Amino acid sequence: MTTTPPPAGSPPQPQGIARQILVAVAAWAVPGSGHLLLRKPRRAAVVCGVVLFSFLFGCWLRGHLYVVIPEQPLSRLATLSSMGAGAPYFLARYLVEYEGDILSSTFEYGKAFLLTAGLLNLLAVLDAWDIASGSKD
Repeated sequence: MTTTPPPAGSPPQPQGIARQILVAVAAWAVPGSGHLLLRKPRRAAVVCGVVLFSFLFGCWLRGHLYVVIPEQPLSRLATLSSMGAGAPYFLARYLVEYEGDILSSTFEYGKAFLLTAGLLNLLAVLDAWDIASGSKD
């Protein structure tokens, strides 16, 4: 039995929720891997490069990786933003035990780059989800 392709101009069919979840989790865990699974190597390379550069530059500037502090409710939001970088966050936090240096003159700039890396990766996760769902090319 053969299937006929959809008529020209019709929206692409979704590939299934399981594939979308797999792509989203991969995109979060390793920056760029979700786009690589979707056969978008250029976009994967750009996402990976930008997120890793931002993260590593933030570490080089001795920025702070957030952790939850119970007395400070906004620390939860900042921690989620930092964790958005995926594997780089967990490798730096637990394997290398990176903390940053509050006495460094570039501390605030580094913190901004680390938060930006996480938020950019979360945007890339949403982009990969949209491509996997068929609502975007």
